[in-house]
Order: sequence, then structure tokens, then C-alpha cells
Amino acid sequence: MNESKIIDVANRANVSVATVSRVLNRSELVSEKTKKRVLEAIQEMNYTPNAMAKNLRSRKTMKIGVVVADIQVSYFAEIIKGIENMANSLDYNVIICDAQNKKQKELEYVSLLQNRTVDGMIFVTPEMTNKELIALVEDGCSIGVIGRNIDHEQIPCAFTDNVKIARDVVNHLIEQGHEKIAFLSGYADAIDSYERLEGYMKALRDAGMPFVPDLIDNGDFNEDGGYLSFLRLLEKNDDFTAIFTANDEMALGVYKACKQLSIRVPQQLAIVGVDNIRLTKYIVPRLSTVDQPKYTMGALLTEKLIDQMNNNEFKDRRTFKVESKLLIRESSMFSRDRNAETIASEATR
Repeated sequence: MNESKIIDVANRANVSVATVSRVLNRSELVSEKTKKRVLEAIQEMNYTPNAMAKNLRSRKTMKIGVVVADIQVSYFAEIIKGIENMANSLDYNVIICDAQNKKQKELEYVSLLQNRTVDGMIFVTPEMTNKELIALVEDGCSIGVIGRNIDHEQIPCAFTDNVKIARDVVNHLIEQGHEKIAFLSGYADAIDSYERLEGYMKALRDAGMPFVPDLIDNGDFNEDGGYLSFLRLLEKNDDFTAIFTANDEMALGVYKACKQLSIRVPQQLAIVGVDNIRLTKYIVPRLSTVDQPKYTMGALLTEKLIDQMNNNEFKDRRTFKVESKLLIRESSMFSRDRNAETIASEATR
């Protein structure tokens, strides 16, 4: 039989060539339902694999594909570094795929990587749904996810508590005396966006403060988006005194707008972001932000996925919930009830 025949089997069973190969090699990664469909297609087509071709297909590539939402966002650089360093230490190479915040591009990369060019895939804050990611596993793929917890025994996940992150930020701003706090969300389909919005709303509710829709806008997780989103907020409701941006990149856009409009930070507007990217320590005033162990998430998830694809020694540990920390700096340390000297002494260095 030639190689095209396995493609015919894959088409008949509506699976990838890699899945047919896994069934032939008796892999435990393929679900019983999918395995049955493949075996039926093999029988119907009277397919007999060539032993040499079978050995070639079962050989490990020692490569992992990493599908990243947007490689231009600084947040992902440390995650990728953690993935690469851990993978390389375990003799694996990494292929980086930039989805550019487009779900269709994610799906195109998945199709490319599924053709047995990699042993596994890591998705960093994907736009694909849980159902779509689980379908990959049932199709025989080895995957891991960063930024989301998926309830599936074969999908290792590393993530932070986005609701807690938002509540910590909003509570800090409320403690500073702010009563009208705006929120800049990321792109609409991102889990970080709606989980941080959920935390924002819960913190307001717990403080007995009203939720005002006009204080919410979407900045697409990038600097230009944050700049334009902030200007839209000012047009709708210009009396807020603090703003929480769902990442630091958008906060930089707010800084740019404030400079152009002569809005003083934090005297007229307090700003808090998320991610603790390197630049936040060097802008003036330094940006209050939430530190997430980005490198650690990448390294832990990669180590677990590679272990799962091999000996699976740590099968009892599937999820890694890492802790975040609010870093209070000068951009949010202002209160009419305290003098400048007290504020400066409290700012986190």
C-alpha cells in the first residue's frame, strides 16, 4: 500500500492521518468512539499498512508546536521562553505559530501541525472553544493549554485566577477612595476578558457600588486599542477617576492619551494594568500592575505535556494554578486623604 491510502482512510473516518497512525500503533490517546470509526474505515477499504511506512509514522519528531494568540504582546514572550527552555532541556524543539488573534488562523495552524510534524501542541490563551480543544484530544492529539482550565483528564493546563486578579485591583482602587472606576477589556472572545470583567463586577457589587456599562470598553489587548478605547470612554463618561486595564499593553495606550490630553497620573486618573511587563517599571509614573509567573506557567505546562507523551510519571498532577500578586506603584497611589509624603512611602519599589 502507498502513503495515499492512509489519507483515504483518514478522509473516510473524518480524522487526521496522525489519528489513523495512532490507532494502528494502539495508542491510548485515541477515544474508543474515534478508534471504532477508524477501524471500520480500515476494514471497509481493506487497508493493510506497509511495515516500513508504519515505523516511519510512529517515529517521534521531538517537536512541539506552540500556537500563540498574538506574539506581539509582551505577555507571551516570557511564557514562550519558559516553554522553549524546558522543551530544549528535555531534547525537544519548539515551533512557534502566531495566530494574530484570529481563530481561523489557529485552526489553520492546527491542521498544519496535525499532519504528524509535531508530537504535541501547546495553546497559549487560544480562541478555540473547550469543545474544539477536547475534540483534538479525542482525535488522538497530545495538547496542553495555558491561560484556561479545561476539565479533561488528558489536557494539562496552567492558569491564574482572573476573577481574583480583577477583584484585587478594584478593591485597591476603592481603598484609594475611587468611586467611579472604568474597565478596559481585551478582545471579546478571550477568556481573560470576561473573567476579569466578572471579577471587576463582583468587586463593585461587594462594595455596594453600581455597575455602569458606559465605564466599560474593549481595547483588544494592545497599546493602540487601549489608546482608542480610552478616548471612547472619555466621550461616553468623563468623570471616572480610575481605570483598570486587562493588560499592561492597553495601559500604555492610556498613558499616551493622558499625555496628549494633559491628564495627570495619578492625581487626576489612577491606572492599574495586568502582567507586569518589563516596561512598567520604567515609565513615569511607574505602573501599578499584577504580576503573573509567566515563565513558570510555560515551563510547568511543557514539562507536564512531555511527561504525558512519554512515561506519564506525574499522571496525578494535571492542572497548575499559579498565584498572582498585585504590585502597587505610583500610578495608583493617590488619595485626597493623604499627603504626598505618605503616598511615596507606601509605593512598592
